[in-house]
Amino acid sequence: MNFLTPPVAKKKVESSKIDPTYKKLRWQVFFGIFIGYAGYYLLRNNFSIVMPKLINEGFSKTQLGFAFSAVSIAYGFSKFFMGIVSDRSNARIFLPLGLILTALINLAFGFIPILTKSITSMFILLFLIGWFEGMGWPPSGRVITHWYSVSERGSWTSVWNVAHNVGGAAMAPLAAVGIAFFASRIPGTKSYNGAFIIPAIVGIVIAIIAYFLIRDTPESQGLPPIEVYKDDYPNEEHIMYEKELSAKEILFKYVLNNKWVWIIACANIFVYFVRYGIENWAPAYLTEVRHISLAASSGSYFLYEIAGIPGTIFAGWVSDKLFKGRRGPAGFSFMLVVTFFVFMYWRSTNIMMVNTALFMIGFLIYGPVMLIGLQALDSVPKKAAGTAAGLTGLFGYLFGSVAANAIMGVIVDHLGWNSGFITVMVSCLIAAGLFALTWNLRGQEIVKK
Repeated sequence: MNFLTPPVAKKKVESSKIDPTYKKLRWQVFFGIFIGYAGYYLLRNNFSIVMPKLINEGFSKTQLGFAFSAVSIAYGFSKFFMGIVSDRSNARIFLPLGLILTALINLAFGFIPILTKSITSMFILLFLIGWFEGMGWPPSGRVITHWYSVSERGSWTSVWNVAHNVGGAAMAPLAAVGIAFFASRIPGTKSYNGAFIIPAIVGIVIAIIAYFLIRDTPESQGLPPIEVYKDDYPNEEHIMYEKELSAKEILFKYVLNNKWVWIIACANIFVYFVRYGIENWAPAYLTEVRHISLAASSGSYFLYEIAGIPGTIFAGWVSDKLFKGRRGPAGFSFMLVVTFFVFMYWRSTNIMMVNTALFMIGFLIYGPVMLIGLQALDSVPKKAAGTAAGLTGLFGYLFGSVAANAIMGVIVDHLGWNSGFITVMVSCLIAAGLFALTWNLRGQEIVKK
């Protein structure tokens, strides 16, 4: 038997022990996927921290944007294809394995300085990072849909989603520590190699911890399905889709034939362009245009990431409470307000106002990112959750994030930062319009055919 396949169900837990066992394991697996996914974000965008140094070495923004786009190209395809695999795999093994493989590539970047000598070598390694990174979201989505029922999934997903920000925010200071520590201790290393090494070591430790915490499904632990335990079913017929679906059924019956998944996927293109157009170019923009140090730009990057924590939770609350489970109005509202703060970030000259705008963009943009993922999970049976999320991720990363890295670099190089910011603002408005198309949809009702 393949070690990645879902585990065989254990002997059923005695009825008197179901409730305490469920409560214990729900917290345990949630913590496992939370720290596990945060670990992925410790290792995804380290390259953006060292881009100003590479620019000083003679690489152009267009070249570095092209190299960095490899992460998004690979991640988009990987999230889709690994989503299909993860729907038929053991999340307990699948998630830590991808994290360890990502860490190994980052260690190669850190300990082999020649790898940052050419765009080709950087592109290849960044492509590998992106591919292994695609093994993080799908198993997390699988765990969420199996351990949390439809009526509570929004709140739990919004809290889990801040793992993006915990990992992303921790990356910058860990990278700074790595730069300071290794530059003077390893002969032949450049001043930035440590930005890859320390986060990678931490990532491996996190992967080991996640393995011991995560459990694939309640049934694999001898527990009843979450719908039975919570008496909370996704439809009036109480159909739970507990049997394993074939890859063909998942892809063609429940994902590619679902118009709402396609609308959500298209919205993700423009949400991700805004997210990464701001995030990945913040160090370069702040050092080049606002003339602040690389260390100070890392602080601003930290603000952007950390702001997403309360912002994501707030978005989940707004969609659940204010809009009664409708994700479209919440996403629409958030993207409109993001447009204003992108303008403020662009036009402000006072560094306090720039950081305030960056903080607010981070606060607001991660909400729509989470809402799109949540709509994808709710719009299909839970046995197809990884594939649906993978399709939206494919669109977001292949078309949105790649554009934010590669096309944004070309725009800024040839037309200037002003044109880059106008492009970001237009993307905000298009994303808002696509969210508006799903205005009256409630997540758990979309699954019904």
